[in-house]
Amino acid sequence: MKWLLVGLGNIGMEYTYTRHNIGFLVVDHLAHQQKAAFKSAKWATMASFTHKNHTVYMIKPTTYMNNSGEAVRYWLKQLAIPMEQSVMIVDDIALPFGKVRLRPQGSDSGHNGLKSISACLQSNNYPRLRMGIGSDFPKGQLANFVLGDFSPKEQEELPFQWHHAGDILLTLCNAGIVHAMNQFNKTK
Repeated sequence: MKWLLVGLGNIGMEYTYTRHNIGFLVVDHLAHQQKAAFKSAKWATMASFTHKNHTVYMIKPTTYMNNSGEAVRYWLKQLAIPMEQSVMIVDDIALPFGKVRLRPQGSDSGHNGLKSISACLQSNNYPRLRMGIGSDFPKGQLANFVLGDFSPKEQEELPFQWHHAGDILLTLCNAGIVHAMNQFNKTK
């Protein structure tokens, strides 16, 4: 079985450690852990590895967040992977920092990256791993918040978040989304 893991974010050094780029940071961590290297490809950088007889592809769209759907549509078609065997890794202000939620489908919840993907796929029936970044920002400051850097305290905790997300994604690729949701979507 093949999987496509899509880390959502924005290209450019100025965005590297922003909250909006947590999807990029998760797949970067997983690539490092699996000794896979990202290489330039059409509309994305791509890495791949094998996990328990499953081929796992990872992309970081180079189309910027608001046009992520173009890269996702292209690579799902190019790799002949059904959208149900893809996972969008995305920041979510509705979840507190450090909280994660795996879902088999859902709305875009106002997230421009997911809006683009849903529009290009003409469906929202694709899995997503929602990474909580919190919502500690004044009214009208959403863009500044998501495009801002993590706080020093959050930066200390980020490696644990990346590792946890990697565990979820590897479990999903090996055992399926239902098993991964049952194991990791527990309320604390």
